[in-house]
Amino acid sequence: MTLAQQPLPAINKEALKANTKELSSDYYQGRKPFTIGEKRALEFIKNKFKGAGLKPGNRNSFFQPVPLMETDISNVSPLIVKSDEASESFEYMKDFVLLAETSAPQINLNDDIIFAGYGVVAPEYNWNDYAGLDVKGKVVLVMVNDPGFGVDTTIFKGKNMTYYGRWTYKFEEAARQGAKACFVIHNTAAAAYGFNVVQNSNNGSDLFLDERANPQPHTLVNGWFSASAAKKILALAGKDTSLLVSANKKDFKAVSLGLKATLTAKVTSHYSTSQNVIGMIKGTKRPNEYIIYTSHWDHLGVGAKEETGDSIYNGAQDNATGIAGLIELAKTFKKMKKQPDRSVLFIAVTAEEQGLLGSKYYAENPVYPLKNTVAVINMDALNVYDRTKDISIGGFGQNELEDYAIEAAAKQGRSLKKGGYDTGGGYFRSDHFSFVKQGVPALAAGSGSDYGDTHEAEIGKKYADLGKRYHSTKDEFNPDWTFEGAAADLQLYFLVGYKLANEKTWPKWKEGSEFKAIREKQ
Repeated sequence: MTLAQQPLPAINKEALKANTKELSSDYYQGRKPFTIGEKRALEFIKNKFKGAGLKPGNRNSFFQPVPLMETDISNVSPLIVKSDEASESFEYMKDFVLLAETSAPQINLNDDIIFAGYGVVAPEYNWNDYAGLDVKGKVVLVMVNDPGFGVDTTIFKGKNMTYYGRWTYKFEEAARQGAKACFVIHNTAAAAYGFNVVQNSNNGSDLFLDERANPQPHTLVNGWFSASAAKKILALAGKDTSLLVSANKKDFKAVSLGLKATLTAKVTSHYSTSQNVIGMIKGTKRPNEYIIYTSHWDHLGVGAKEETGDSIYNGAQDNATGIAGLIELAKTFKKMKKQPDRSVLFIAVTAEEQGLLGSKYYAENPVYPLKNTVAVINMDALNVYDRTKDISIGGFGQNELEDYAIEAAAKQGRSLKKGGYDTGGGYFRSDHFSFVKQGVPALAAGSGSDYGDTHEAEIGKKYADLGKRYHSTKDEFNPDWTFEGAAADLQLYFLVGYKLANEKTWPKWKEGSEFKAIREKQ
């Protein structure tokens, strides 16, 4: 059956509302791993999967253990940056934020600062910010996004961020280069979110995969400087923002700023286990081939009280909506008269907010072989307002799943929104990317921005307000949410997945994709 022949399924908007409201209530305490909120969320999702008719996805269990390390940073001193003549003092959580992916109990910095441009080593773009540079034991200062951002759209992918532009990559590369520490200069336009998001997401307690059995290189500490703090550092070195602009040229050479950074802090670490939740519909004809739907269940837990006096990060849109959508898709598949030929997995992953850790663990330790995994469809922060006439696709031009999505959208009377999705690196910021890095084609699609009526300005204001609530205690359930947009998008995800689950072909990476060769090796 083609997509054109497949009837549009009914999506239960009231169930979407109810499950979003429940999972984002204060009872779940912000759903942070290792807390009572995790235990409650896991039980809720497991019971909903069972109620939808799914079978346990990990042998006889609905759970896949994910071993994690939690670090807590405390007793943080001011960060002092010194030249021979002067110094500047920066305040923790105001001017800079820290991330400690190490079990070392003490952080001591008293080290030279090197400005390394964007901190990128990208052979396919003939770019190496670390060329001829020894940063061992030094503090590296880098910019967010790709070389050329806002200056030269002819290098890298122009306005669309590559993985080299993500903060996760910056820290990984600095560690590979042997740096002691790496700090990213925050820029709201380049990052696609404000410094407040960095502050709320990295408040001293962080999670990482437990790598004791397979150690990987890491810096002693990483972090971010606010834009204003970075300007003060440059001024202390006798520089200005023209130095940042110069980093957009291929002949840029890293610069020692002639400064030292001093900082002390304590780190406590402990190891525990979180859980991915996996439900399954076993395929009727090709049960050893798999379609995966993913969505993350976690959020930021309980933090310091904000201006409203609220300290619970409820994570209603991000991502109670995605889990509610996952549950509705499972119910929709089970209602189909023709059950899928291929097996369909529904995976609610942990620790997305801490660096896509649950999906990363599954992708590196799959319950079912990735070479037999046909495709991944991910849902993160559904459209809680009205249906749009268009759709957006992350990583457009990467793989053939976008063609499935465009065909499904056409059946709904919707079209493709041109551009805009990837300027902030959206394709690298949610759980599908863990599978992409392993070569599995993944779809990150969502609503566009064309509401097709006179309410567009009003809806635009509502979405601007949602954006301000992102990763704050204000991301709470709103009874005014219609979920019309979520229902339309879930129809699209179903149509794509149902076609994939009943055909024999495999979607491929397109020519020019940096992930094509990985898949071909499988």
